[in-house]
Amino acid sequence: MRAGTETALARVVAVFGIARPHHAYCFANRRANRMKMLVHDGIGVWLAARRLNRGKFAWVDAMHGPQIALDDEQWQALVLGLPWQGVGAAGAISVL
Repeated sequence: MRAGTETALARVVAVFGIARPHHAYCFANRRANRMKMLVHDGIGVWLAARRLNRGKFAWVDAMHGPQIALDDEQWQALVLGLPWQGVGAAGAISVL
């Protein structure tokens, strides 16, 4: 979780080949209580971080691979640290 914007962008490029405009790429620590999001807004990239004081993010298990798509409702639930798997339908946010 020490990665800054450039390191996170390099990881996205290594995994996906390119950071796509209007996509968010998420990273979590092993304890799943911290998450960073690299967002490409079409103009540039920005990095945001979130830490939960209690509990864990309901993270994607390794069986789903390096990419999963979330809709807006699922994304909001994930960022709040809530179980997102049963919310809404699939959209376009990549989770690393």
